[in-house]
Amino acid sequence: MDLNLLMALNALLLEESVTGAAKRMNLSVSAMSRVLARLRDAVGDPILVRAGRKLVPTPYALQLRGQVDAVIMEASKLLRSNKEVKAPSSLERTFTLRAGDIFTGPFAARLLKIVENVAPNVVLRFAPEGDEDAEALREGRVDLDLGVGVTGPEIRTQMLFRESFVGVVRAGHAVTHSEMTLELFSRLTHVSVSRRGRTRGPIDSVLERANLFRRVALVVPNFYAALFAVSDSDLTVAAPRLLAESVRSFLPIYIFDLPMSIEPFPVCQAWHPRFDADPVHRWLRESVCKAASLIFSRSGSTLNCQFPIG
Repeated sequence: MDLNLLMALNALLLEESVTGAAKRMNLSVSAMSRVLARLRDAVGDPILVRAGRKLVPTPYALQLRGQVDAVIMEASKLLRSNKEVKAPSSLERTFTLRAGDIFTGPFAARLLKIVENVAPNVVLRFAPEGDEDAEALREGRVDLDLGVGVTGPEIRTQMLFRESFVGVVRAGHAVTHSEMTLELFSRLTHVSVSRRGRTRGPIDSVLERANLFRRVALVVPNFYAALFAVSDSDLTVAAPRLLAESVRSFLPIYIFDLPMSIEPFPVCQAWHPRFDADPVHRWLRESVCKAASLIFSRSGSTLNCQFPIG
């Protein structure tokens, strides 16, 4: 029995493409085609059949899909080293955490300090947010997703805290000496933060209900870029409170309460359920909670992380 065939079958069922499966398995397309031929002989089914310009799974292949994934997960648990399971202190491992500005800046160094106190040989690799699908968690390419929450029928999610927005301008801006009203806020020139280049958001909806409009002159992909831009101009931005306060010590900025009600947003950690009972992964999740508690002991945001978690 060649267990590599199971990995190849899983890749083919996920991609529904020989080319895509070859890329996932780091094989050439011709090698993947030969593997597909072996799989067809082994199970007595074509697995993938041509439908126009693409391949589609047979009914038998669809039936196998869930079973193959479960078998691979169990095999991964079985083959995981005893050293990794026993205690974090003996770990020599890299954890991949997918996160955006809100986590990476204020949390990364503090989380590493907590982790290193217990597991000095662990490496934390922060991957940028992008398409927050559940596939990376299912496949183990991402250990934890930290952000607004990944959706998936089986994905475990724990809300860590609720974060609110504040207004930010440069220190010494004319508005720092004025009471911030909705009308004054609308007259300012704004920065929009959007990975997709959008200029509109919840703020615009609130302003429009009051027959007010704002001018967005700059669109940037992340909040750090926005805060640097604001600190050296007359622009303003609505940014997460935690992030704004974390950069105030080295950027000349002024933080004010928004003259409108914007619903706080949840920040969560998400993982695949196969790691629920894994003591090492549980320790990682608890370390994230501890990092959050250290940050929020001096923050105005609402901490929600509770122990124990699972």
